[in-house]
Amino acid sequence: MSDAPTRRFLTDGQRRVVGFALTLLALLGTTALFVVGLVSMGRMAGYFSGVLWPLAVAGVLALILRPIVELAEQRMGLRRLSAVIVLYGLFIIAVAGVMVLLIPPLIDQILNFIAYAPTFWQNATDYFGRIYPEWIELAQRQLANPSIKQLVANLTAELNGLLSQALPSLKAAGVGILGLFTFSAHLAIVPIYLFFFLLSRSSPTADLHEHLAFLRQSLQDDIIFLIDEFIAIIVSFFRGQILIGLIMGSLLALGFTLVGLKFGLFIGLALGVLNIIPYLGTIIGLAVTLPLAFFQPDGGWQLLGLVLLVTIVVQNIEGWYLTPKIMGDRTGLHPVTIIVAVLFWGTAFDGVLGMLFAIPLTAFFVILWRLLRKKYFSTGII
Repeated sequence: MSDAPTRRFLTDGQRRVVGFALTLLALLGTTALFVVGLVSMGRMAGYFSGVLWPLAVAGVLALILRPIVELAEQRMGLRRLSAVIVLYGLFIIAVAGVMVLLIPPLIDQILNFIAYAPTFWQNATDYFGRIYPEWIELAQRQLANPSIKQLVANLTAELNGLLSQALPSLKAAGVGILGLFTFSAHLAIVPIYLFFFLLSRSSPTADLHEHLAFLRQSLQDDIIFLIDEFIAIIVSFFRGQILIGLIMGSLLALGFTLVGLKFGLFIGLALGVLNIIPYLGTIIGLAVTLPLAFFQPDGGWQLLGLVLLVTIVVQNIEGWYLTPKIMGDRTGLHPVTIIVAVLFWGTAFDGVLGMLFAIPLTAFFVILWRLLRKKYFSTGII
């Protein structure tokens, strides 16, 4: 036998390069599959949003209200059905009281706000024409240029043609009525879903072991742990955000009304509701309230400063007191991560549904990654 050493097909350096290339290829393939799956799920969620959002709203409300039903069962000695009926009755009474107190002035401010839009635009135009006449002159000189004038005319004609083709008045009216009817039908079915969800006594993961019997026990436990964590995050997030949004809306409405901002009640409550999606109410609020405060008839820099002061005070109350007391550090996400998550999931799921669930979904994937890294990657199982 020859004692000559066997030659390897690849040198050590080449083997490292090939190994790195294969690892990179596997990583890119996994990323591509994840992106394709995410886009597919987003398209499906967008297509079936009319079916999914009533189920999602009812499911979240059921998780939030379940402790109240169980408390009524224990403290008042009621049956499950009676406790749910009592809860519905109290809710109807509360909604009726809010409607009697708030709906008339709220509707009045909404209608006045819509009617005020032309006046606001005229005030803003007059202000810029008076204070910054050189801007108006510059715009007029540019519009007098034949090339720019022709470009503006072409764009206007294209826009008018597009609107005339895509939105005929009769068709637009029919689509609007149909859309309103569809939304009303979906909204009306939420209480029905909620009623049956609240009647269920078992937790969402109670029978999950039976459906995962084909997996080993440790993997079953991990899956159930992740689902329980996701449910806990959803309950904690939405319960906290709804309460924070109501408190912020009340504070903003009170503050705007006291400083003299027009439509302060309507704008404050609307911004409070929008704050259920983190930072959305603040961004829209600054974009709406500051110009309105400056250009309303009795407005100006002083009112703008007061409105900005109200917004800053309420934001500090939310950031330093409400969120730590109500939410704690349940999600553990950095503010920049929250903003990116809202934009990412809103794009991925094509609308408000993704933005609403952005923080719970992101927090869930953070927990999933921590579990995989601690239990599987560190031990070399995967």
